[in-house]
Formats: sequence, C-alpha cells, structure tokens
Amino acid sequence: MEHLAAIATDPAAWAALATLIAMEVVLGIDNLIFISILSNKLPEGQREKARRIGISLALIMRLALLSTVAFIVQLTQPIFTLFDHAFSWRDLILIAGGLFLVWKATKEIHHNVDPTPTDDVFDTSKAGIGFTAAIGQILLLDLVFSIDSIITAVGMTDNLAIMFIAVIVAVTVMLVAATPLANFIAANPTVVMLALGFLLLIGTTLIAEGFGAHVPKGYVYAAMAFSAGVETLNILARRAARRKAGEKQDNTPASE
Repeated sequence: MEHLAAIATDPAAWAALATLIAMEVVLGIDNLIFISILSNKLPEGQREKARRIGISLALIMRLALLSTVAFIVQLTQPIFTLFDHAFSWRDLILIAGGLFLVWKATKEIHHNVDPTPTDDVFDTSKAGIGFTAAIGQILLLDLVFSIDSIITAVGMTDNLAIMFIAVIVAVTVMLVAATPLANFIAANPTVVMLALGFLLLIGTTLIAEGFGAHVPKGYVYAAMAFSAGVETLNILARRAARRKAGEKQDNTPASE
C-alpha cells in the first residue's frame, strides 16, 4: 500500500507508469497477433476460449516472472562465447522463439499459398490444429514475449509496483482487443497474409536480437504501421469498388 501511495503522489512515478504501459501495450501486439492467428485455426466454438486462456497465461507468466526479477536480470549474464559473441539465456530464448515464429509463419504462408495437401516438411495437409496444441504453442510464445517484456520493464524502472500495474493494464488491453482483432483478421483474408508477414518480421528480429544485433523496435513497429495503413487503404478501396458495382447493378434496367 505504501508503494501505491507513493506512486499516487509522485508525478515522476506517473510518468514512468504511463511510459511503461505504452511500451508494454506495444510489445503485446506481437503476442496478440500470434494468438489471433493461431486461435482462428481452431473450430469457431473454441476460439474465444483459446484466446482467453492464452492471454490469461501470459498475465500469470509475466506476474510470476516479475516476482523473480533478480532471476530475470541474471538471464542477461553471459553463459558462453561463440564467434566472439557472449550468449546469455535471454539470447538463447529469443533465438529459439524467433526460429519458432519464422517456422510457424512460413508454414502458414505455405498453406495459404498452396492449400493442396502435400507430404512435405510443412505438413500442409493439416489445416486445423488441436486445442491442446494451440494452447501449448501460445504458452511457448507467451514465455518468449514475457521474458522480453519483463527485461524491458526492468530496464525502464526499478519500482516493482509500477511494473505490476503496467503489466496488468497491458494484458487487460490485450484481452479486450483479442476478439475484435481475431475477427477482423478472419474476415479479411489479405490481412491474414499481412499478419503472417508481421510474424516473420518479428521472428527475424528476435533472432537478430539473440545474436547481439540490436534492431530498434521503433523501426520495426513503424514498418508494421505503414504496412497496416496501406492494407487499410486497400480494404477501403475494395469496399468502395463493391459498393459501386452494387449500385450499378441496382440501377441496371430489368430486361423485358
């Protein structure tokens, strides 16, 4: 309670909280896109449940990791050196998560481009996914994104109460936005490919970060925002074309 009272009366704490919430919400976009795409592979009756469970697990995992901040900080300590680069547990987790994202996005893109069942490494003959498998994959990426999120939070403030509040608010925003985002992706097939492209970009960025190549997240999110803006214009253009075609059809005189 004393920590909360201190935050309430400290303008600097409010500024840190607002900044951290904004950062956590932006970082949560990656997690949310993956959960939306994966849940849409499930039968319609299971999608909402999978999203709620996935995001709830993300909240539990992040709060649990926050309670072990000292351990999380140690994940950035080098454990071995290879090719003149010192790798930490965080690096290895980011590389593993990035490889999984690249593989998953490539598999989904392959299925969308060539839906004909084939017996290859991507196993496109299985368009759907089991509920347990979906939750397992969501949990795996929750872990990767949670560790990255918490390390970012630790780097921005040393006030644990601010970290807890920021994480809870950010995950609540994810929970509210999950279903509308998933429905929008499902209703617009071209957006699916764009979202998969985002996952490829995010996965590649995670791998690069793991190998010590820092990629400013502002550049990544600016590119994603620009692409999303272009796709929004395309969606509006297609709707306008359909509306115009419908008006022409309504105005066409009926043949006698």
